[in-house]
This record gives sequence, C-alpha cells and structure tokens, in this order.
Amino acid sequence: MEASVMNIVQHELYMITMVFLFGLIAMKVAEHIKIPDVALFMIVGILLGPSVLHLITAPINSVAYQFIIVLGSILILFEGGSAIQLSILKRVWVTISLLSIVGVVVTAAVVAFTAFYLLDVPILYAFLLASVIASTDPATLMPVFKQITIREKVRQTVESESAFNDATGSILTFTLLGVILGKTELSFSSSVWSFVREAGGGILIGAIIGFLGSILISEHRWGLLQKYNTIVSLVVAISAYLAAGLIEASGFMATFTAGLVLGNSQPLFRLYISDETNSTISHFSETLTLIMRTLIFMLLGTQVNFNILGQFWLQGILIVLVFMFVARPLTVLLCTLPDRKAKWSWNEIVFMFWVRETGVIPAALSGMIVAANIKYANEISSVTFIAILVTILIQASTTGYVAKKLGLILKTPIHRTNSEETT
Repeated sequence: MEASVMNIVQHELYMITMVFLFGLIAMKVAEHIKIPDVALFMIVGILLGPSVLHLITAPINSVAYQFIIVLGSILILFEGGSAIQLSILKRVWVTISLLSIVGVVVTAAVVAFTAFYLLDVPILYAFLLASVIASTDPATLMPVFKQITIREKVRQTVESESAFNDATGSILTFTLLGVILGKTELSFSSSVWSFVREAGGGILIGAIIGFLGSILISEHRWGLLQKYNTIVSLVVAISAYLAAGLIEASGFMATFTAGLVLGNSQPLFRLYISDETNSTISHFSETLTLIMRTLIFMLLGTQVNFNILGQFWLQGILIVLVFMFVARPLTVLLCTLPDRKAKWSWNEIVFMFWVRETGVIPAALSGMIVAANIKYANEISSVTFIAILVTILIQASTTGYVAKKLGLILKTPIHRTNSEETT
C-alpha cells in the first residue's frame, strides 16, 4: 500500500518537474520570439504528451490534473479581478452584461446549427457542443493580457466578460447534459433560476469574502493581518470558490468578484491598503499565476488525442472557423453597438472580434461529458480541442500583433496603486 502511494507521489513529482523544466525553455523562447507563453506551453505539452514523445501522462480524471486546473483557474481569475478598475467597469457594464448573457446564447446558437449540419448530430447534442465552447476562457485570456499592454477599457471589458460569461456557459452545458441524461427537464424558468443562483450567488459570496479580506489587510483598526497579506489573498481566493460551491453558485465568478472587491477596497469601502501591501500581493500573485499557467497549459496540451481529432478534423475546423469569423463578430456587434455610453470605436470592436480564446474551462466541461459516456461524446471532445488548439495557437499568439495594427497598444505600461485609478 505504502509503496503504491510512493509510486504515485513520485510520478506526480516527475510530471511537475518535467513541466517546469520544459516550461522554462518555452518561456525563454516565447520571450525571444515575442508571442504569449500560453501558446508555446500548449505546443510543448502536445510534444511531451502521449500523442508524441510520451514523456508526460496526466489523465484528465486524475486528482493531480483536476487540482492543478481548478487551483490555477482560481488564482488566475483572482489576480485578473484585482486588476479591474471600477471607474472603467462603470463605463462598460452594459457591454459586459450583454456579452456575458446574450453573447453566450447567440454564439451557442450559431455554433449549434453549424454543428447540426456538419456533424449530422441531433440538435440537442449540437447545442451541448456549442454551450461547451460558447464562453470565453479567463484562464487563457488573462495571461495573454499580462504580456501585452493595450487600452484599459478594452482589456478590462474582455477580461470581465471572460470571468462573468463562465456561469452562462456552464449553466447551458449542465442543463443540456441533465436533459440528455434524463435527470432534468428543459425549461426556461429553471434555466433562469439556475443562472440567478450561480451568477448572483457567486457575486454575493465573492463580495462578502473580498470585503472581509480587505479589512484584514487594510490600515483599518481591524487590519490585524497586514504582515500576512499574501496568505490572506490566497485564502480569500480559495475560500470564495469553496463557499460558492456550498450554495451551488459559480465558484469562478465568486473568486473573480473577491479579487475585484479586494483590488478596489478604497473606492468601494474607503479602506486604505498601502502601496507596499499592494505591491507585495501583486508580486506574489504574478509568481503564482506564472507557475499555474505553466502547469495548466502544458498539461492541457498533453490531453490532445490525435486519433480522436483525426476522425472529425475537417468538420471541426469548419465549425471553429464559423465560430471565430461569424459567431464572434455577430456577438460583439450585437453587444457593443447598443452601449452608447461606452463609446466603442471600430478598431476596439474589431479587436474584440479576434479575442475569442477557448481553453481550460471548456476542456474541463468536455472531460465531464466524455466521463458521462453519452452519445456523440467523441464529436464534442474533438471539436472542443480543435477550438482550443486553433484559438490558442492562432488567436492568442497574434493578439499583440492585431492590437498593434489596430492602434490599441499603449507605449508605456500603466502602473496602478490602490490609491489611484486610471480612466
């Protein structure tokens, strides 16, 4: 018994060591050729995985893999939320709300009808496939924007969309999966309630825990844990996710909201957090998220199965092209043009057409569908991974180039403290 446990531990340590060793090489190469590191991590993961060199094996249902995916997503979302400025969020909340709800439904509808005709699957399964990839992925987008400096309004809109629309995509997926498995009935009222519970509950839990964390590390008389601010921020991020799960709310939305509240404690609650504390938390978060995104995207690459992809590669590529060049532009137009207050320019709108990465969360949802052993699971899995490969390797790696061509790159990075906001 003890020997088998030790073997498992040694295997996981070997896997993590290999990921970091090759991850360091990938980081340096990405820095040299000036592309986001997530794209290169994915390529290296494919090469090291079972499909090519077989140096790393991490089954999608293994405890280590799931732990890394969940913890990494939590930390990336928390850091992304803490970087959002309320002054900008107030200007674009209409766009974010539309993108997070209406946008996901529109994207799912376009992709579903495309999949229905190209894959020849029942419409319910086509909608299940579409719902898996309908939401943008925060774990992919936020690391990309860490490496390019673009207009804050655009960056924060896209990052907020990717955090908030996760609830909509998950609700669609689990509702349709429940109908297919015969566990639930498809009804508008139950879907609306699920959304309110997941999204609203996640926001409420995140706000409460973020507020408590802000008090503990602030200059307030209750700020008893200022010295341990990095540990507090870590506990806040994970606690928000776990607490949301207790009331069946969106853990990822709770984590993002907790980061948002903690990062805006002064304008929200007049709780002053020193620049030194903010700087310490920022450096700590950056290091942690670099570690986690290395693990996440290298391991995600190891999950690519070319045997399954080969069965539906042509239909999958066609679906993803419609996904990128029809569904996304239509969604962005429908959600940005009505928002007069945001004053979107055409170069900003066109940039949002291109920012449509799919990554960790869709992969996890796809894994659950495969584990449920339903019909057409291979088709759903294949198209999901083709969407991940294409959007990360093509869109994520060219985000900086597209932003530069559209004139959205800022010449000097914006450094924000808790005591100032950039508009």
